Amino acid sequence: MRSRYSAYVLLNISYLKETLWPKNQNGFDETATAQWARDNHWTGLTVLEVQKGRETDRDGTVLFEAKYLAGGRLNTHRELSRFRKKAGRWYYVEALPE
Repeated sequence: MRSRYSAYVLLNISYLKETLWPKNQNGFDETATAQWARDNHWTGLTVLEVQKGRETDRDGTVLFEAKYLAGGRLNTHRELSRFRKKAGRWYYVEALPE
């Protein structure tokens, strides 16, 4: 999760695509994602809860809040993210309802 947040901050859009679950990569809109990342000034990430996601796990979830400035306003993006491991690498799968 932290590496994906850093990728938004650094505008490393290719990393965001590479760490997206392989079946979802074809639908990834690199242009729109890059524009959204550029339009916001990222100010911090707080990981609120982690379930599973250890070395022996195949799935895990992360509840986080990412703060950013947009249009002169401080905003918070809160998400419960699902991750899955494949061939020893973790991938972002989807946002889940809290």
